[in-house]
Amino acid sequence: MDIKIDESYLLNTMRELIETPSPVGYTDECEALLEKYFSDFNLKPEYDNRRTAYVKLKGKDSSRTICVGSHVDTIGLVVHHIEKDGSIKVKSLGGNNFSSLEHEKMYLITLDGKKYTGYLTCVSHSVHVFEDAKTLQRDENTMRFLLDEDVNSDEDVKKLGIRHGDVIAYEPRFDYMKNGRIRSRFIDDKGAVAATLSAIKYLTENNLQPEYDTVFAFPYYEELGFGGSYVPLDIDEYIALDIGVIGPEHSGTEKDVSIVSKDFKGPYSRRITKKLVDLAEKIQIPYSVEVFNRYSTDSMAAFAAGNDIEAAAFGMTVYTSHGVERTFIESIINTAKLTIAYVLAK
Repeated sequence: MDIKIDESYLLNTMRELIETPSPVGYTDECEALLEKYFSDFNLKPEYDNRRTAYVKLKGKDSSRTICVGSHVDTIGLVVHHIEKDGSIKVKSLGGNNFSSLEHEKMYLITLDGKKYTGYLTCVSHSVHVFEDAKTLQRDENTMRFLLDEDVNSDEDVKKLGIRHGDVIAYEPRFDYMKNGRIRSRFIDDKGAVAATLSAIKYLTENNLQPEYDTVFAFPYYEELGFGGSYVPLDIDEYIALDIGVIGPEHSGTEKDVSIVSKDFKGPYSRRITKKLVDLAEKIQIPYSVEVFNRYSTDSMAAFAAGNDIEAAAFGMTVYTSHGVERTFIESIINTAKLTIAYVLAK
């Protein structure tokens, strides 16, 4: 099977997605962006009350329905408390690594859509002042968000319309290199969203019909562990497209697709895992089969919630997850190819 992915479309779509903020629960901007993409394929999304978008392609056989999910949410922060000096205490949305966020430019988004810039710093912020500036643990208790506005008190901040619960998104730092390497925050999971959209583009432009009815889902709460926990009743299989990770006990590289056989919650469907391995070999893409012990996906969340489904997961392999992540575009292209191969297979 010779699958040709539109690399330019995938790259441009990925960049646009990554540069559009969507920390957990903040759907406004990416929802509008996804609708623009769907309209290019003459697809109209349906939504559940969590604002998960679903688009459906009719299959040759309606006896089964496959769901392919790629989450749109990213890790981020939320305003926890406005201090008397105008600095802001934050809480995590998802598994932030605060060591990678110090001095990072960020965007605070208010309930009425106003945006303010600022940056995150440690309470022991200067080596010329604090003895523990280099050694103090960086976490929610020791980090503060500082607005770029001229504010000197909590009242100054509140006058800007900033409230507890406002979301904070941080600079994605997207960078694409001539050798095909991508270095960016939020490859998890907007690389998979771009791969999914590229797969839909390939299927629709080539008038290819999936073997079974296929629903593409785009959840917003995966980084909290329950993005896929609700599944429409007609779903039989849930395939999560999510990152694979690199480490001393993993065999994947930044050009491979990671096929997940087990995560910290439990094993994935042996039948589907074998099918994915067979398809990866058939279409001749590099892959690894992995057990990830500090990791889970939307499909496992759906399975653990008691839905009557088979669950599986695969996706591009990245270095430094939940930081400034790194991979090759080849890995994301191959994720799109395996998605296409899977939905076309019996």
